[in-house]
Amino acid sequence: MNLIHQTAVIDKDAQIDDNVEIGPYTIIGPKTKIKSGTKIHGQAVIEYAEIGANCEIFNFSSIGKRPQDLKYKGEETFAIIGDGTTVRECATINRGTAAAGKTIIGKNCLIMACSHTAHDCIIGDGVILGYSTGIAGHVEIGDYAILSASIGIHQFCKIGKHSMISGGAVVVMDIIPYATAQGDRASLVGLNIIGMKRSKMKLAEIEIIKDAYKTLFMSQLALEDALDKLKNNASVQVQEIISFIKNSQRGITRP
Repeated sequence: MNLIHQTAVIDKDAQIDDNVEIGPYTIIGPKTKIKSGTKIHGQAVIEYAEIGANCEIFNFSSIGKRPQDLKYKGEETFAIIGDGTTVRECATINRGTAAAGKTIIGKNCLIMACSHTAHDCIIGDGVILGYSTGIAGHVEIGDYAILSASIGIHQFCKIGKHSMISGGAVVVMDIIPYATAQGDRASLVGLNIIGMKRSKMKLAEIEIIKDAYKTLFMSQLALEDALDKLKNNASVQVQEIISFIKNSQRGITRP
């Protein structure tokens, strides 16, 4: 049974599973799917979106509205929210453009109040976006990354998994997995040791990542030489870092 407030406006094309709660004055627009167990608080606006199971969407949030991109010409695109994700008050998540067709938020994310996720972004599972953080179009954020408050991410940047960015940072280049960055313009300040421990990573694995970080950024080797030195490292995490760096298009943030 659904609990839909009598003042909510639901488009005839919307598909709403059982056990969905929709609060007063919320607008559910066309091409929207909402899965079971999700709660949508009052005065949210959702359209052209797929909302996963057991999500919670708070007041005044906006999901799936048209992207803020002058190239957008009205094509049918979507915003996709994974199971168990929370979107807090006044957050905005735009749908995609023809470039990718969709904006994706993973499972079990926390999207804090007043944050903005632009068109065609891909955000992994377990990510935290802090208050008033702004993410430009085509940004990719890896699983379990933590972005603190009032951060700005330049379009097309990639943020590695299990990384952490301190509040107020301005990110204009890619940030490698497992690292911590801060400042304007953001620079690396070390590794996200606490995040790695919370993810149940073994101490031996963390020590290997520490050694790789030293080789990359503290050995005075040229980056290509440092990567070559690490190429036969057996650590899965080190190989993830190497692959991330080699595939970076904007270049990587450094200490």
